[in-house]
Amino acid sequence: MILQIAAPPQDELTFIELIMKGGIVMIPILLLSVAAIYVAVERYLYLRSALSRDNNFISKIMRSLSSGNIAEAKRYAQDDDSATGKIISAGLDSIGRPMREIESLMESATNIEVAMMERNTGYLGIIAGIAPMLGFIGTIVGIIHIFYNISLTDNLSIGAISGGLYEKMITSGTGLGVGIIAYVAYHLLQLRIGRFTLQIQKDVFEFLRSLQVPAK
Repeated sequence: MILQIAAPPQDELTFIELIMKGGIVMIPILLLSVAAIYVAVERYLYLRSALSRDNNFISKIMRSLSSGNIAEAKRYAQDDDSATGKIISAGLDSIGRPMREIESLMESATNIEVAMMERNTGYLGIIAGIAPMLGFIGTIVGIIHIFYNISLTDNLSIGAISGGLYEKMITSGTGLGVGIIAYVAYHLLQLRIGRFTLQIQKDVFEFLRSLQVPAK
């Protein structure tokens, strides 16, 4: 009969326990992660609302203008609460003024809408840069502390070094993770805003061109 000696159970850390071993630097990193997620979600919801419009919105405006029914076009624009609707509405309200003035007013309205979309997204860029640096700072401070303790105790065992080192590397990993989340969120939001900017330029061009065509 062969006796099998069971291996001693290894202590397993939960995710929360692992994070807590990162030290006090983990507090600002976790706060930055909360801020990044909040800004990303809030801006996503805002863009989803601002960019949602009737697919036939511009064609309805063009048909109304081509038939000379400006009142109907204004009604379509006022009923559309999207950023495009507000910009087109600004142009419709200025009909009768010189074309250069209409174009300038619509450009100003576009700049305002784009600025509203980009509001607070700069924080994501800041977090993307700060979070990894905080993680590295936490790791460096932890390594300095480890070697300081070694200098006091003359304990050069692998366990003494690796045990403290893995805990301090947690800050680097978490900081990089938060930075990546903020970086990706920032650029995804900018891509959506960039697509809107390109589309609204096309829509404004079509709108201004329709004003130059005599009503049939």
